[in-house]
Amino acid sequence: MTRLARAHRCASRRALGGALAIAAAAAQGCAATVIPSRTDAPVAVAALRAEPFLDTLQRRTFDWFWETTDSTTGLTPDRWPTRDFSSVAAIGFGLTSYVVGAERGYVSREAAARRTLTTLRFLWQLPQGEGRTGVAGLHGFFYHFLRYEDGLRFRDVELSSIDTALLLMGALSCQQYFDRGDATESSIRAYADSLYRRADWRWFIARPPRVAMGWKPEEGFNRSDWRGYMEAMLVYVLAIGSPTHPIDASAWPAWTKSYDWREFYGQPHVNFAPLFGHQYSHIWIDFRGIQDEYMRGRGIDYFENSRRAVLSQRAYAIDNPHGWHGYGAEVWGLSASDGPRDTTITIDGRPRLFFTYSARGATGVEVRDDGTVAPTAVGGSVPFAPEITIPALKSMRARLGDDLFTRYGFLDAFNLTYPADAPVRHGRSVPGRGWIDGDHLGIDQGPILLMVENYRSDLVWKLMRQSPYVRDGLTRAGFTGGWLR
Repeated sequence: MTRLARAHRCASRRALGGALAIAAAAAQGCAATVIPSRTDAPVAVAALRAEPFLDTLQRRTFDWFWETTDSTTGLTPDRWPTRDFSSVAAIGFGLTSYVVGAERGYVSREAAARRTLTTLRFLWQLPQGEGRTGVAGLHGFFYHFLRYEDGLRFRDVELSSIDTALLLMGALSCQQYFDRGDATESSIRAYADSLYRRADWRWFIARPPRVAMGWKPEEGFNRSDWRGYMEAMLVYVLAIGSPTHPIDASAWPAWTKSYDWREFYGQPHVNFAPLFGHQYSHIWIDFRGIQDEYMRGRGIDYFENSRRAVLSQRAYAIDNPHGWHGYGAEVWGLSASDGPRDTTITIDGRPRLFFTYSARGATGVEVRDDGTVAPTAVGGSVPFAPEITIPALKSMRARLGDDLFTRYGFLDAFNLTYPADAPVRHGRSVPGRGWIDGDHLGIDQGPILLMVENYRSDLVWKLMRQSPYVRDGLTRAGFTGGWLR
């Protein structure tokens, strides 16, 4: 199972009892009116968007994609400096990052176009088939991880609907941006179109009408479908909007029927604990002002839903019911990320459970928290609540300095509670600062760069509002209002 699918399944199926079941008794219903959410005192939006720190953050994070990706194939690493394989989802984030780089002048438009074309052409030409080896995918979908040396399936990983969808969103953003008539940009548009049209979404439905998470030649489709609110909104939008292999639009209401609406720390919203589930689809799709039937009934849109999730998670950190070191108004943010180690350590006479990679989060449905903070949880949420996310990012940098904020921006995670003398699996323990990861992860770098850009310029949102495929997927799913008029 892919990392994203595994993180989603763990996050949606766990039910931690006892003291961790915070606010679990919240009401299930909500009046169909917009409920104002309390925030800090208003901050000048123009001043926040012009923050010099955001320039530094974006440039360093872009450089991670540009400099660590193989320029001859376009294969982006899953993580760096650990470099074992390429991540298909990270390639998708990388493709859209080239758009941002060209627009901001980090690289020339011509260089960005060449890198984009190299990537799309390489992916298109990779072999597809039912074999266990010697292929990169099947029916237009790609395996979660690909080998660096040839782009073929890495070991026995699964064919992934979500990772392929993230890749396709990256390709479609490039299709919209590179709109000139020269040979390179014309080829970009053609390859992006071909990659999207090749994906047979109908084949990926094992239990109608929902889309399956993954498939392996060794065992067929896995037992999990995409259900419950989280990042796979973009899977259904792309699948319903496909011009070649569309799934039935009834998949959307079947999807929304599995939502869990609860209040957490004063914020009623559709719950999903790790913040990446409230970010990924929003990177490419502008949900401001558009509503499906479910959100029309709640009186809000999905953007507001994500904002409430962010506000509630920060409120949880301020309350800090489990007494993790450092938590507060400017140190918070739980998502799927690296962690120090799978272990239990007694600290101050109290046993503490820690994890390595895990889908951390906090909602009325579940809390999974070992004191590990992921900067991507905050950086990928900047458009939802800039008045609290930007100060938090700056505070993290100020507090941990170059140990956390490096040449390529934020390392993946840190934990101020983890003892400096305890063994770790990733990263290192720093005396007086706890544990700090040693890697940058592509799927966590992408949301930081792209969502900061959306906050500052609407760039990716503007591009994708013009994509006929995204528009068709949304309208067929029942979205109306706003920019869809």
